[in-house]
Amino acid sequence: MATIKINQKLRRVEISGFEIENEVVYNYFNKLPANERDEKLYRALYIGVLAFMEDRISAFLSKTSNELGTELESLKMIFEMKKELFYKTTIKGILAENEIAEFLNDFFKEKKLKDIANLTGNISGYIPKNKTGDIICEINGNSKLRIVIECKFDKSIKLGDISTKDIFTRKYDTAWSQILEAKANRDANVGMIVLDRSLIDNSILKFTENIGFIESIGFIVIIDSQKGDYSNLAIAYMLARDILINAKTPDIDFKLLSLIVNRIIKDITEIQQIKNLVENNILNNKQILKQLEKSMMLMEFNQQYLKKFLQDGTLTKKDLLDFFLGEEVKDKFKMIEKEINQF
Repeated sequence: MATIKINQKLRRVEISGFEIENEVVYNYFNKLPANERDEKLYRALYIGVLAFMEDRISAFLSKTSNELGTELESLKMIFEMKKELFYKTTIKGILAENEIAEFLNDFFKEKKLKDIANLTGNISGYIPKNKTGDIICEINGNSKLRIVIECKFDKSIKLGDISTKDIFTRKYDTAWSQILEAKANRDANVGMIVLDRSLIDNSILKFTENIGFIESIGFIVIIDSQKGDYSNLAIAYMLARDILINAKTPDIDFKLLSLIVNRIIKDITEIQQIKNLVENNILNNKQILKQLEKSMMLMEFNQQYLKKFLQDGTLTKKDLLDFFLGEEVKDKFKMIEKEINQF
């Protein structure tokens, strides 16, 4: 009896008596709460089908199935699939919203906050037929304290400074307009737009490379989803949260607020730059160590054959082949390289 049936009348796939024995799949679902497993299974199936529709991924899986160990193959498959899917315009927005909401809810649990991040990108807001504002965060579960987040992984989004706007040109989305629209559509107190470092316009990068705050508008946040780095979002969220919780009076001096927030962001950016320099130095030092080890091992290897040649007065055909290929050095270096990478 077939496991999968196609119900053409109802246009759906029906699966009966399905089970799978796979360590990667088991470990993933075993860590999930029981009430989340069905939803994650549907998402995994949907993403998997999209992946297999792509020739490049199918070719990749076919090529590596016999070359890699099971664990490494699984990790590489996940990375490649995620990268392929991310750059597909039709679904990268959905993936971005889901990952950001998931990151925020995990962040709230870690910080023991009672905040909730809800996906709202498929629901119309206060503006008729308008779905701008992908995620609503309620502080301590209070629906009156709302932070709205618009996710735009799209290189066409420009900064959109009002001082340079020509209202007679064709309307197009900008960072400024999307934050304002999201706040109005979701009736939120604070708004922010999240952009990905790999898909970003130069006008935004000139304004900020990490976190930017625009007086009376909101936050611009740049993340790096391919590296799984959402640290800027966590920082911007906590700043927005502090503003909301501690703004007791309606008469706020926004210029002073902007001055203070931008000073905080400047200090955070400098710390991030120092961190990046340290990480880059570590990477550079690893490369230097690898090159030194290579040179030393090659020197020893060459000396070994020079000594053999001087003693015997010749090298056999096998000696010449081994000297030419240098497989002995390659194998030894792999072990040294692994140790250096673990520093």
